[in-house]
Amino acid sequence: MKIYIAAIVLFLFLIVIFRKTMLKTAPMFLLVFILISGAFIYDNLSGSQPASAVNQIKSWLSEPAEKASSFLGHNTAVIKIKEETIINAPAVNQFPELPRGCEVTSLSMLLQHAGIQADKMTLAKEIKKNPEPYRIENGKIYFGHPNDGFIGDMYSFDNPGLGVYHKPVKELAEKYMPGSIEDLTGSDFEDLKIHLSDGRPVWVIINTAYKQLSDDFFQTWHTPSGKIQVTYKEHSVLLTGYDQEYMYFNDPLTGEKNKKALKNDFEKAWVQMGKQAITYLR
Repeated sequence: MKIYIAAIVLFLFLIVIFRKTMLKTAPMFLLVFILISGAFIYDNLSGSQPASAVNQIKSWLSEPAEKASSFLGHNTAVIKIKEETIINAPAVNQFPELPRGCEVTSLSMLLQHAGIQADKMTLAKEIKKNPEPYRIENGKIYFGHPNDGFIGDMYSFDNPGLGVYHKPVKELAEKYMPGSIEDLTGSDFEDLKIHLSDGRPVWVIINTAYKQLSDDFFQTWHTPSGKIQVTYKEHSVLLTGYDQEYMYFNDPLTGEKNKKALKNDFEKAWVQMGKQAITYLR
């Protein structure tokens, strides 16, 4: 009976610890609960010595926080979200070499903060490119999808182009930090604060106004991967912190360090651009 009570206590303990990511890890919580409950049933129904698996499950109860974190794939302590924080990350200007290179420039800042020497020009050369040509037929715009590679000319505004989204950026980052890149795309905005509170900046896709745009700033593209809505105000920055009112970021558009924008405006713009974000794990 004691182990069953301990199982329930552990289960509730896990919910409290991982409440921020409960939806993502719910299957794991269920599996832990089933395993421990199974151990209890086995112990009470079997007249022989408990199986080694049961003993292993019992041992988890002796150190619930560490064992649960290990079982669920977490290798860091529980992170407390701070009321405010600012990270000292390198600031890099995309100009004059990369007029459309905000994404790789922001990635260079992220990698440099992680201790990886990766300059913007090298990343610009290495980022996956989408060769789909720009054309207009019957009033429709045909071009590539930014999640399939960089679109157009990164080095000059004289030719068509746009940028690149999180998937190719994550792939490139993984080459420099294998197994250490976390794709936060689709997360809640509050989840970004967890990583910022842990001293790790976050690469994001935003727009150059740092607030939600009206529909007239967007146009429809027909790509091999389907129709998408894009804006030429698409931008990428490196999030470095926040307080009660503002979000802070290093802006490759100007090279400014810890530039600020109103938190509510920034969040709406980030959501409008698809909630795209990546960071690294320690």
